[in-house]
Amino acid sequence: MEGVDIVIHLAARAHVMDDQSSDPLAEYRRINVDGTAAIAEAASDAGVKRLIFLSSIKVNGEQTFEKPYTAADTPAPEDAYGISKAEAEKKLKEISARTRLEAVIIRTPLVYGPGVRANFLSLMSLPIASLPLPFGSITKNRRSLIYIGNLVDILLTATQNPAASGQTMLVRDGADLSTAELVRLLRCSLGKPKRMIAVPPAILHCILSLLGRKAMSGRLLGSLAIDDQATRDTLEWTHHFLLRKA
Repeated sequence: MEGVDIVIHLAARAHVMDDQSSDPLAEYRRINVDGTAAIAEAASDAGVKRLIFLSSIKVNGEQTFEKPYTAADTPAPEDAYGISKAEAEKKLKEISARTRLEAVIIRTPLVYGPGVRANFLSLMSLPIASLPLPFGSITKNRRSLIYIGNLVDILLTATQNPAASGQTMLVRDGADLSTAELVRLLRCSLGKPKRMIAVPPAILHCILSLLGRKAMSGRLLGSLAIDDQATRDTLEWTHHFLLRKA
């Protein structure tokens, strides 16, 4: 890292859909916590001014209810990935506190765009068929997303804006979507009919639970919303890419 002014740390163990590790949390910690600490120490030793760390909204938790998540909320990660990201944030702050390295932490929701993987790719496979989907009644939940173009822009902004130093910031696109809105948008973008059946959410939850897909039920029926007003105010940042609702 000699001669480097700013490091943007994006690497992580993530999107392990069928984890075969005997101790998944230990493996997440090895990569996401110990790896982040090693990068931060090397950056500090080389005189790097600022390290921007891409974290996850999973540090806050898995689901929102009455209000969206903010950076001021107490972390409450539930899975191994979220726990490792929370511990990596803590380790980075400790290193920053005893060195001259400026730490910037950015937590994102699900990121979408070209080359998208994991949960969003699975969701995209649903609207491909022309058959009606049973999501017409899932209109009251809210899911925050961020387009890769907006994420890149906020990362670049964080490299240059002095106000970003020492901040933990949440980011999202300018609008949150219900599951019905998201599927409708995907179908529209793929040139498919927007047909959906209005199956009550409670019935969908029962069916998915009986099929052993409770996690999928939470993602389809629940909310995970972010309040990024503090980020936009701190960095004087606006979303360059807007999500157009169908």
